[in-house]
Amino acid sequence: MTQVLVTGGAGFLGSHLCDRLIARGDEVLCVDNFYTGGKANVRHLMGNKNFELMRHDVTFPLYVEVDRIFNLACPASPVHYQHDPVQTTKTSVHGAINMLGLAKRLKARILQASTSEVYGDPSMHPQREEYWGNVNPIGPRSCYDEGKRCAETLFFDYWRQHQLAIKVIRIFNTYGPRMQPDDGRVVSNFIVQALKGEPITLYGDGLQTRSFCYVDDLIEGMLRLMDSDKSITGPINVGNPVEFTMRELAELVVAITGSKSTIAFRPLPQDDPKQRRPDITQAREKLGWEPKVALADGLKETVDYFRRTLDFTAELAPTTFLPALPPIPNIRAALAG
Repeated sequence: MTQVLVTGGAGFLGSHLCDRLIARGDEVLCVDNFYTGGKANVRHLMGNKNFELMRHDVTFPLYVEVDRIFNLACPASPVHYQHDPVQTTKTSVHGAINMLGLAKRLKARILQASTSEVYGDPSMHPQREEYWGNVNPIGPRSCYDEGKRCAETLFFDYWRQHQLAIKVIRIFNTYGPRMQPDDGRVVSNFIVQALKGEPITLYGDGLQTRSFCYVDDLIEGMLRLMDSDKSITGPINVGNPVEFTMRELAELVVAITGSKSTIAFRPLPQDDPKQRRPDITQAREKLGWEPKVALADGLKETVDYFRRTLDFTAELAPTTFLPALPPIPNIRAALAG
């Protein structure tokens, strides 16, 4: 039986990863400091003999015995990682150093959950792994962006210097059940606002784009990378290459929820990327992976989750649907599934 450590295991992605690992018969040690993760995300696993939950902050060393390490610990939404930016940087950098040191001692395989944020506000579109990025090193997002970039540096230095078996995955926008309603991510923001009948907040002109990967697809890609041949180190982009503007996403959420929310425009935050879409050629060729879940299908599951877990008592606002937009092929295709 493979013994697996998942740092950040009680978080959005980590808890889904724990589910998959337990389902395939691994023994899982879930480590979390519960800054953004929650016990509720893994409560259903607590009675499983192959699952153990430990409160621990990865900025401090950890002494355990495992075969594999998934390093997911770090707040991933601007609302959370900007709340304590120094601690965010420590989590990425000190956390990577501690987990790499553990992997070196154990001769364990280790995967780093990196991010599309390493590309910053990209001048290359779509983003390929060889692109070095366009990151502001002193901006309000840099605690996360540069922290993850430094973690990647550490991983590849341990690989070169100590021949450590590393894997680096660059995760693009991911959504699904167990997202926090107040995490500031666009999908959760839009869904919560729509269910409450509140105006949907769009930043800038709403024409900036993202690509959205359902959590089940993302976890499948992560597992395939960890299980791949030792020669495949990454970094490898994992995300959905279908691109949507924020206005398109807002319109789709309104259609799925049946809300009557209107749009409220706000200034674009500093360093907010204008475009974000992965080139997943490497994931297809090296891992045999590509996303399967259409945006509309994933959003329906996510909306159902928020309906079940949150108490939306506010009445729908007596307003009209979003202002009419020109026909959008992406929306029609998404609604068609």
